[in-house]
Formats: sequence, C-alpha cells, structure tokens
Amino acid sequence: MTAITTDPRSRHVVAAETLRVGAGRLRRFVGREHGAGISYFFVDNEPGEGPGLHRHPYPETWVVLDGQVRITVDGETIDAGPGDTATAPAGAWHGFMNTGTGRLRILCIHASDRIIQEWKDAPGILDIPSAD
Repeated sequence: MTAITTDPRSRHVVAAETLRVGAGRLRRFVGREHGAGISYFFVDNEPGEGPGLHRHPYPETWVVLDGQVRITVDGETIDAGPGDTATAPAGAWHGFMNTGTGRLRILCIHASDRIIQEWKDAPGILDIPSAD
C-alpha cells in the first residue's frame, strides 16, 4: 500500500490574504504554489467586463456562480447563467463578457498546475509562475 502524504502547501488558503490580484475582486489560485494539479481564476465582474480573446495549451472550464455571461470559443458563442458549466478545448481562442445587469461571478478552472496564457492581440506567452 502506498502512503498518502500531505504537502504542507495544500492547507487552507485564505482568499483575501493570498489569492487577490491587485485591488479588485479578481482572485487567482496557482496550483503549483499549493501542491494542486489545477489552477483557477475567481472572477467578479461588472456588466460589460471580461477578458479578451486568449488561449491556453490545456482545456479551461467555466462554472457560472451568479449573473449572465457570453462565452466565445473559436468564434462560437455560449450564453450561460447560474449553475451552467462550459468548456474550451486546449488551444481554442476564447473569452467572455458579463452580459447581465448585475455582477458576474464565475470560476475559470485551468487544467494545469500553472496558468499559461497567450492573448490574441498581444505577442508572447504569460506563464504564472514563470518556468524554472
């Protein structure tokens, strides 16, 4: 039998202390920093807000918690609301926008222990954390 060990980095992570990005409501969890195999963004956007087209070398899954969102995946649109889940395959250009009248709360799950992202309108690849 294989023993299960607990990585001390995998303990409770307090959002306000370690995950918040800047002064806004965006939170980012980079799995590699906590011994996890996934990463995510917890997005809390106002109407009309959302990221432009970008892609990852792994799939991304969205879970809509509150609000209305239009997700674009390789030119196709998906309108989603609370409780809905949508996915984009690896390499697909995608983005989303809050199309509702209130705030959008959405969990953007990256199938990677780090976030690797390329913006369509900007050259270069963002790798969080940077490769060793």
